[in-house]
Amino acid sequence: MKTVDSYSFSGKRALVRVDFNVPLNSDFEITDDSRMTAVLPTISKILADGGSVVLMSHLGRPKSGPEEKYSLKHLVPHLEKLTGVPVVFSDDCISEKAAETSKNLPAGSIHLLENLRFYTEETAGDAAFAASLAKHGDIYVNDAFGTAHRAHASTAIVASSFTDKCFGFLMAKEVANAKKLMSNPERPFTSIVGGAKVSDKILIIENLLNIADHIIIGGGMAYTFSVAQGGTIGDSLFEADRVEKCAEILEKATAKGVQIHLPADNVCADAFSNDANQQLCASGTIPDGWMGLDIGEKAIAAFSDVLLKSKTILWNGPMGVFEMPSYEKGTKAVAQAVADATKAGAFSLIGGGDSSAAVKKFDFTDDVSYVSTGGGALLEFFEGKELPGIVAVES
Repeated sequence: MKTVDSYSFSGKRALVRVDFNVPLNSDFEITDDSRMTAVLPTISKILADGGSVVLMSHLGRPKSGPEEKYSLKHLVPHLEKLTGVPVVFSDDCISEKAAETSKNLPAGSIHLLENLRFYTEETAGDAAFAASLAKHGDIYVNDAFGTAHRAHASTAIVASSFTDKCFGFLMAKEVANAKKLMSNPERPFTSIVGGAKVSDKILIIENLLNIADHIIIGGGMAYTFSVAQGGTIGDSLFEADRVEKCAEILEKATAKGVQIHLPADNVCADAFSNDANQQLCASGTIPDGWMGLDIGEKAIAAFSDVLLKSKTILWNGPMGVFEMPSYEKGTKAVAQAVADATKAGAFSLIGGGDSSAAVKKFDFTDDVSYVSTGGGALLEFFEGKELPGIVAVES
C-alpha cells in the first residue's frame, strides 16, 4: 500500500479523511479519543514535512442538516491538545469560505472541516459534492479504516479527483494486521464471534470456516445456534429465521474439520436488568421466563482452554451484556484469556466495536497485539469483500 511515507508534503495541502466519530457526553466532552490518537502519526508526518493538513470526518448520524450535538467544533480543543497545533475550524465543509481557508492555509497548520454528514450528498456518494471537497487539498490521504467499507463521497468518490493519493499510517496498519490473519495465520487460529444477532455475523462465520481451526460463539447469537441443536432457550434473544442457517453452519464446520465451540452453560436472569434474579443453566435448558445474558463458568473454562492453546486469535463481539456488572464476567474472562495467550506468544486482533470497548473497559488494551478502529469495515474485510475506500486509492 502506498502510504504518506511515499510523499514529501512540503508546501502541499493534504486532504485527510479521518474517522473522528468519537463518543461525546452530554457536555460535549470526548469520552474515548482512541480514534483521534490513532491518526496522530499521519498528521505529524505531514506537518513535519512542511505541509498543511485539512481534516474531514463525520460524527454520529445527523438526520437532516446540521445538529449541534454532531458538530465537529466540539473536538477542536482536544485536537489542539493532542497535536500541539492551533486548529482552524470551518462551520461548513464545502463553502467557498472554507475552500479559501484551505487554499491559504500556512505550512504546519491544521484545518478541520464541519461534519460531512450534514450533507446527504456525502452518504449518497455524490460526485459534485466530492469535487467540492477536492478543492481543499493537493494530495488525498485516506486514514479512516472505520469508514473504508462505505462508498461515500469522502471515502471513495473524492479520490478520483487526485493524481496523488495514498493511505495514512493507521489505514496501512489496519489492513496489514487483517491480511496477516487472512493470508497466513500461525495455527491453531481461533476466532471468537459474539454479539446479539447471528444475522450480523453469518457472512464472516462462513468465510472463517475456510480459515480458522476453532470458532467460539457467544453472546445473544449463541441461543439461535442452541435452538438449531434442539435446545430450549426460554426468553433469550433469538432469530427464528436463522435457525436453519445455523444448522447448516454447524454441518459445514464438521465437514471442514473446524471446531465450533458453543457455551456449555449460561448465566440467566428473569428480567433484562442488572438486579434481576439469576440462575446458572446448562446450554439448551433455559426455562420459560428466563433469558441468557452471559456465559457460565463451564463455558468460561472451555473457551479459555481453547484460547490459551491458540497462536492466532480474532475477536469480534462480546460474550454477554458486559455493560451490566452482573453479566460482565464472561466477556472479561475471555479478554483475560486472550491477553494471557498473547503474552505466551499468540497474535491477537481485536475487531473493533464492542470488543474494543470491552478490552478498554477491562484494561487489556496494552495486553493484546492490535485493537482495530474499524467495526463494520473489519467485518466486511473478513467476509472477503472489497472495501471501496481502499479500492479508490489503489486504482
